[in-house]
Amino acid sequence: MRRRPTIPWSTAIQVKPVTQPHSGAASDVTEDPVPELRLEIPPLPPRLINVRNGPPRPRVSPPSSAGVGVETEKLEAPLISPQLSPQETSVAQQQTNQSLSIAEKNLESVRGKSLNAAQSDMVSKIRGFIKDAREAAQAGDWARASSLAKKAQVLSEELVGLH
Repeated sequence: MRRRPTIPWSTAIQVKPVTQPHSGAASDVTEDPVPELRLEIPPLPPRLINVRNGPPRPRVSPPSSAGVGVETEKLEAPLISPQLSPQETSVAQQQTNQSLSIAEKNLESVRGKSLNAAQSDMVSKIRGFIKDAREAAQAGDWARASSLAKKAQVLSEELVGLH
């Protein structure tokens, strides 16, 4: 069990330390409390040896200035997609096309109607998902295309339900 402090915490800030008086005998001694130290440093080797732990790094040449006027292609990160069997690919194609048609039909049903800011934002997201799904389908990434089309379908159904 922990002891309670003898001083209440509310008055602890008012406590001041008391210094002890020095004795007269201690002030008569003029002895240096720090002894003199002698450092012995060994001599340096005549020449340092450069040791390589691996092969030298390849030198990369800076980009040439010959193609300054030519617009360079935007480098895209490689896409990692699951390998689908032919049967899975055909199912993904059917799901993609079905989801895209439902999403587009739902967008047509709200066209011309007055939408609030949230609904307008949802329409732009749906169009973005449809565009990305079509790009993925053209690239042959049917798993991604199906996923994006399904997102567009779900959002479009929610939009129709709100309106």
